[in-house]
Amino acid sequence: MKKFSPGILYGKELLALYEDAKKNEYALPAVNVSGTNTINAALEAAAAVNSPIIIQFSFEGAGFITGGRGLLNDFTANVRGAVSGALHVHNVVAYYGIPVVLHTDHANDQLLPWVLQLIAEGEKFYAEKKFPLFSSHMTDLSAKSPDENLEISGAIFKQLVKLEMGIEIELGVTGGIEGNIDNSRVASETLYTLPGDVALAYSKMNKIGRLFTIAAAFGNVHGIYAPGHVELKPVILNNCQQYIRETYHTEEKPAFFVFHGGSGSSLQQSREAIQYGCIKMNIDTDLQWAFWEGVKNYYNEFEPFLQSQLGNPGGSALPNKKYYEVKSWMRPGEKNYVKHLEEIYSNLNCINRNG
Repeated sequence: MKKFSPGILYGKELLALYEDAKKNEYALPAVNVSGTNTINAALEAAAAVNSPIIIQFSFEGAGFITGGRGLLNDFTANVRGAVSGALHVHNVVAYYGIPVVLHTDHANDQLLPWVLQLIAEGEKFYAEKKFPLFSSHMTDLSAKSPDENLEISGAIFKQLVKLEMGIEIELGVTGGIEGNIDNSRVASETLYTLPGDVALAYSKMNKIGRLFTIAAAFGNVHGIYAPGHVELKPVILNNCQQYIRETYHTEEKPAFFVFHGGSGSSLQQSREAIQYGCIKMNIDTDLQWAFWEGVKNYYNEFEPFLQSQLGNPGGSALPNKKYYEVKSWMRPGEKNYVKHLEEIYSNLNCINRNG
C-alpha cells in the first residue's frame, strides 16, 4: 500500500508528506534541474528508492530549458521554461509511479516578477484542470527586514492557498553564490537566523495556511567548499522550534525547515538538521558534478573513438557515430547522476518512504 499517490502532490496530500517526513525524521532531496535529462534522471532515482522527490527550477535553470540566454530579457523565456519543465513532469510522472513535488527556487526582489508570472500561469492552469501546475513557490526576501519580508511573502501565500499550493520563505542569508544571487561577502552574523524572527514568521504564515516551509540560515553556504570553510550550526533549528513551541504553545517541532546549501554537508550535520524538523534539502552542486563526471568517464573510456567521425583503433575507415551521438554520452551522465542521488537519498534517511 503506497503512502502517497503517484503524480504531482499538492494541498492536503503535500501537507501529509511534510508531516510524515518530520514525524519519521527524513528529508526530501530537492533537485535543481535544467532540462529533461536532469529531470528524468531525478525521477529515475526516486523510483529506484521508492520515495518522493522535489523537482525544482531556479530562474536560470528554467531559462536554460528554453535557451533563454539568447531570448527576451523580460522573464518570458524563464517563465516559459519553468512551465515547460513542469508540464514535462506532469506528462511523464505516471511512467515512474512516484509522488513528485514541483517547486521553484530562490525568487528575490529582482525575480519576484518571475514567480508572480508563474502564479498567473498557475491560475489559468488551475481554472482549467482543477489542480495546480506547481506544488509550491519560493520567495527569498531575506535581504529585507523580517516585517517587510513577511508582508510581501504573506500576500503571495494568500494567492497560493487559493490554488492549493505551498510557499517557501527564507529568513537570514544563505551564503555563497547561486544564479544571480551573490551573498559571498555578507557579514557572518547574517548567516544565522534568530529564533524570534522564525517565531514571528511561523505566527504570521500559520494564520494564512499550514503549507509553508522556512529556509532558516544556520551557516549554510551555496556551492562546495573544503572542510572547515563553513561552520554549520544545526542546533539553531532546534532552538527555533523550542522558541515557537514555548511562545505559541504548539506541538513538538511545529515548523517545517529547509536546508539550503546542502552539497558537501556531512552525514552527521544532515541527520542533525533532519532531527530538528528539516524536511527538505536542496541539492544542486554535487549533482552537477555527478552528471559531468559520468560524461567525463565515458570520454576517458572511449577517447580514441571520439576524435573524428571516421577512423579509430579498429581501422581508418570505420565510423564512430555510435560513440559520439548525443544519447551515447548523455546516458552515462544520467546514470552517474542517478547513482549519486541514490546515495543522497540514503544520507537523508529517505529510502522506501512511499510504502
